[in-house]
Amino acid sequence: MGLVSPNPGTIFWMVIVFGIVMLILKKFAWKPILYALKERENSIASALMSAENARKEVASLKADHEAIRLEAQREKEQILKDARDIKEKIIADAREKAQSEAQKAIEQAREQIQLEKVAAVNDIRKQVVDLSVNIAEKVIRQKISPSAEQEKMIDLMLKDLTLN
Repeated sequence: MGLVSPNPGTIFWMVIVFGIVMLILKKFAWKPILYALKERENSIASALMSAENARKEVASLKADHEAIRLEAQREKEQILKDARDIKEKIIADAREKAQSEAQKAIEQAREQIQLEKVAAVNDIRKQVVDLSVNIAEKVIRQKISPSAEQEKMIDLMLKDLTLN
């Protein structure tokens, strides 16, 4: 049992050696260890601060990105609305212009028809006058006395006219 039971002399020397080791550590190693721990603590705090700043910056950039995206969406919708309005205006203008031109064409056609109608009536009148003059001239040239001969002559002239 000698190994398991503590001897007071051994305990004394262990305490002295432990105290000397502690003094040596305090004198030479304690400050560098504390300095290294403080540096490590500062490094971790700095990294946490940087991470927090980066998180805030990412959140800010995300908010800016969302604002820019919404603005772009609004601009796109406005451009599309303007394009639809312009398209509808162009279509309405083209429709109005086409109706106006169609109305002008109809009016010109009516005027042309009226002019041709007047010309045709005048031409028919002239032909009737010429025909009447020709018939009168032929009747006068032939002095026909019986009325049956006059009717025959008129029928012959009418057949001659329809053939021409």
